[in-house]
Amino acid sequence: MVIGRLGITLSVLAGLATPVAAQLEAGIKVGSVAPSVIIEDLDGHPMDLSTVLGKKPVLLEFWATWCPLCRALLPEIDKVQKAYGNRVALFGVNVTVNDSKERVGRYVAQHHPAFQVLWDSKGAGARAFDVPSTSYIVVVDGSGKVVYTGSGEKQDLLEAVRKAAGPP
Repeated sequence: MVIGRLGITLSVLAGLATPVAAQLEAGIKVGSVAPSVIIEDLDGHPMDLSTVLGKKPVLLEFWATWCPLCRALLPEIDKVQKAYGNRVALFGVNVTVNDSKERVGRYVAQHHPAFQVLWDSKGAGARAFDVPSTSYIVVVDGSGKVVYTGSGEKQDLLEAVRKAAGPP
């Protein structure tokens, strides 16, 4: 009886290991070409990322207003903007989960993020970049290749952008 329960327990644990491993491997792969995708801004106007991808370095953050890790990254994104100015395009792609345009507008008015806010209501950006979570950062170099991906509040975004754009 104990061996039977042990076997069932090991089977359950083995089944749980697969989703965890898959989560760790999620996200667009470094070295791949960043996909062109059209995502709306907060006013409903389409923003075609192909107008900047492959032309200059780009930093994308997939974020939400309720995400504390995203809020913690705002100073890092400010550092990138101050160091690189318009040499790097900065986009904050709101994943729209449990957010509204009004809430995002209030958040932007209060926090003044250094990125252009995009509203991914159809999930096109999240699917194209295989986004595993909020606070997910993708940095693309001037040739359109992904040079960095990361998630969480402890990311050195200046170093990530340096890989794409060189020294400030």
